[in-house]
Amino acid sequence: MFRALRPVLARPSGTVRTCVLLVLLAATGIAILELVREQTGTPGFFVGLGLALLPVAPLMAAFRWLGRAAPAPWSQLLFCFGWGACTAALIAILANNFATQWIAAATADPSEADQLGSVAIAPVVEESAKAAALLLVFVFRRRHFTGPADGFVVAGFTAIGFAFTENILYLGNAFVQDLADGTGVLDSVTAATFFVRIVLSPFAHPLFTVLTGLGFGAAAVSARRARRICLPLLGLALAMGLHALWNGSSRFGDHGFYVVYGCVMVPLFGLLVWLAVRIRRGRLRTVAGELALYAAAGWLAPAEVPALASMPARSLARSLARRSGGRAAGRAVARYEADAVALALLRNRARRGGPLREADFARRERELLHRLWQRRATAGPVLARAAVMEELLPPCGDPWDPWDPSDPLRVSGPVDGAWRPEPAAGPAGVPGPRPEVPPEPSVRRSGPWTPATPAGPPSIRPCVLPGGDGVR
Repeated sequence: MFRALRPVLARPSGTVRTCVLLVLLAATGIAILELVREQTGTPGFFVGLGLALLPVAPLMAAFRWLGRAAPAPWSQLLFCFGWGACTAALIAILANNFATQWIAAATADPSEADQLGSVAIAPVVEESAKAAALLLVFVFRRRHFTGPADGFVVAGFTAIGFAFTENILYLGNAFVQDLADGTGVLDSVTAATFFVRIVLSPFAHPLFTVLTGLGFGAAAVSARRARRICLPLLGLALAMGLHALWNGSSRFGDHGFYVVYGCVMVPLFGLLVWLAVRIRRGRLRTVAGELALYAAAGWLAPAEVPALASMPARSLARSLARRSGGRAAGRAVARYEADAVALALLRNRARRGGPLREADFARRERELLHRLWQRRATAGPVLARAAVMEELLPPCGDPWDPWDPSDPLRVSGPVDGAWRPEPAAGPAGVPGPRPEVPPEPSVRRSGPWTPATPAGPPSIRPCVLPGGDGVR
């Protein structure tokens, strides 16, 4: 009996972990709301809440845009936001207050204790608390943590949540001070705080934590155990250092804040924006290169590959499916796109020697291929049509028309009534590729998709990594 229960006790199920995390977020959320309300007062709390909400939606949209090439589940992103806003913020407030009081008692100088706490204590505590969310996703949701882009997005949502709660506290306290002093709106501390924290530097906390996220993202595709440990720690150390520099900028003279802002924060922000765009484009190129191998094996139609590697084409394909088959068809195409991208990133990670077990790669690949095959009759034609409409396929003498009624892949009805191919050779439990793939025109080399040259034999089987890696 105890032997049977040992695996359950050693590793809790996903439902148990989810319940524990939800209870933790709820408890810390109630605690942090009450703590902030006590420090700002009820009027200050609601004013701070209203002003702190303004940058949340634009920042979320920016980070979501980066991750749309391989979107993470909204539940995961909302968990990261909640962790930053509730758990990390509560840890930071309690630890920072304790450390500041201890330093003040030891040095008998409250002002020096505040400065030392903001430079030496706050960056370490806050970045560590935010990094805990990334660690949880990295350990328990490794399937959705496939590279630097995922680290970028997860870190961004966590930091947005943390900055949201911190802004409520700062803006609420400023409003209470203005009420006590009777200051006008334009000359108020609230206006100055809003300008510095919401207008000038809404990206500050995301900028710090993204460095940690990039470390976790690089570790996710690293084959060496030492790198999987050292890279996140290096990213965390850089985040702490940049955070400390930002908090200590006022100690560099009257213009120290503006010097650090103009010479460090703005250039680094521009560098990370460039890196984010580059990562997004690189992920789409990876999707195109890996899916080209499956298209060569017959699992995908060649016209689907450039569409799956183009965000406008994906959106157009979903729109076409909804127009012809309703919401059910649109959802089927969206799931097909997500599964195809997950398959491409899974294979890329295995090819690069990431920390993925061989048995898990084969099982996961079979699972994704099976789900793709179930929806291919619905998604394949609209993706091919989207590729034509987006001019990803050049005109040809007699191109294959995915909407041709005589073609077996044409969608003639909803998902349940779509054409089903005859099973062929394939992995156990998964139907094989269609025996005859319609001829496709050659794909244009310009644009968001570049045809990939397989690293191995021109004819591959699933679960065989090109390049002589053998069966996975």
